[in-house]
Amino acid sequence: MTLQNRVTPFSTIEADPARGLFMGNRGCLHGEHRNLEVETTREKRWLICQLNFKNRKRTLMQPGRYTELFFLDEATALAAGHRPCGECRKANYETFLKLFPGRKADAVKLDNTLAGERLRPWPATFAEIPDGAMYAIDDAAFLKWQGRAWRWSHAGYTPAEMPEGSIEVLTPEGTVEAIRAGYRPLVHPSARLAT
Repeated sequence: MTLQNRVTPFSTIEADPARGLFMGNRGCLHGEHRNLEVETTREKRWLICQLNFKNRKRTLMQPGRYTELFFLDEATALAAGHRPCGECRKANYETFLKLFPGRKADAVKLDNTLAGERLRPWPATFAEIPDGAMYAIDDAAFLKWQGRAWRWSHAGYTPAEMPEGSIEVLTPEGTVEAIRAGYRPLVHPSARLAT
């Protein structure tokens, strides 16, 4: 049975057999029959975690426990409003925290800021966003990577036409500023230029 636990750059959660490169959570979203009951909670700490950490094993969607979510890559998770975990991705978390804009951040301030920014697309042009940011055109999500446009899917990226005019940026503004300041999200290997 394919569980509904794959996150899109729009922050929606879908059923898809691919797992992706990262897992994470945003609290308990499922019921006792491992069915998704909600897509968001009051939990402000939305994490991006490694798939494997200290040989820990979990049964997915245990009653009363957090809902294990899966992301194609870190760029997808960041676009959905998540941030690096301070335990299993400590170095990434510390770098992200240091580069997050405009405030001396700690985990609580970071999570509160992201909670206010996530799920609020904002306008920009393709040229104005850094590599690693994601945007939407109609109902499709795209990644800017290596100065090019890549169409997103649960299975990976495919090359796309670079957009003209205004786009709706999915990645929260503070996260985009952290990327612009030097945070480099891990991107699925399908977003590579042929050499």
